[in-house]
Amino acid sequence: MQSLGLEIEKDFVQTSERVKSVDLHPTKPWILTSLRSGSVCIWDYESQKLEKSFKVTDSPVRAAKFIVQKNWIVVGSDDAFIRVYDCETMEVIKEFEAHRDYIRGLAVHPSLPYVLSSSDDKLIKIWDWEKGWICTRVFEGHDHYVMQLAFNPKDLNTFASASLDGTIKIWNVDSANPIFTLDAHAKGINCIDYFVSGDELYLISGSDDFTAKVWDYKSKTCVQTLEGHAHNVTAVHVHPELPIIITCSEDETVRLWNKANYRLENTMNYGLQRVWTVGYRKNSKQFVFGCDKGTIMVKITSSKGSGAANLKQE
Repeated sequence: MQSLGLEIEKDFVQTSERVKSVDLHPTKPWILTSLRSGSVCIWDYESQKLEKSFKVTDSPVRAAKFIVQKNWIVVGSDDAFIRVYDCETMEVIKEFEAHRDYIRGLAVHPSLPYVLSSSDDKLIKIWDWEKGWICTRVFEGHDHYVMQLAFNPKDLNTFASASLDGTIKIWNVDSANPIFTLDAHAKGINCIDYFVSGDELYLISGSDDFTAKVWDYKSKTCVQTLEGHAHNVTAVHVHPELPIIITCSEDETVRLWNKANYRLENTMNYGLQRVWTVGYRKNSKQFVFGCDKGTIMVKITSSKGSGAANLKQE
């Protein structure tokens, strides 16, 4: 089988406190990071300078996302609060207690005024910012912490949730009951992502069983198990254009897999200890990884038609 020929060059690493989440702005050269120390930072990756930094709370901030439509940032933290900030002024737009326990995940709807949140209270909630951030629905059914959420790119009325109860649940935003449940892993699931290959829809999940699994959405079956990490898989992502699957782990590595044949293409260790999170800039080939000791940005370029790709870190 032909290798993708990935080449890796190390150019830039930004050290910091432990990074729990990362997000990339789709138009501005901004990386949003949230830290276990309770702070949020915006880095300009072109100037390689800190754009903004502020303390949110004394407890860890495990989730932070850009709400691009409004020029806001939404943040969820271990004090169970959701806070919304103006991107430019860092003024607090809204602040409210959203859950009864740590907030693990946030997902911003691409077009509607909705934010999903998930928590150690085992609940998922949907919030409508055009209605003053009221909770319009609560989704119950998981038996353990709900770690991550992802909207379905082929049907934005549906989303997936990953839980430490070992299941993936698929929901419709208009119903409190899950559409279906996958008993996906023997141990807890930390991360979930959708991807499209050909015309078919897939899910990928990462678990404390040290594996990632690829699921055929239509048949609800596991089509591949990605084995090789030596510790919990903490983050997964599949690039919509490049032929790669990315997995991150507490074993301190990022692994790149061939999306076509699931072959391991490369294993990278940035020397930043455990890797917790991955972010992606839409309509680009740029990724950010958040780790125990900081953040790194990766740009992947692919030679069209040749199957070759060059991996450069910025």
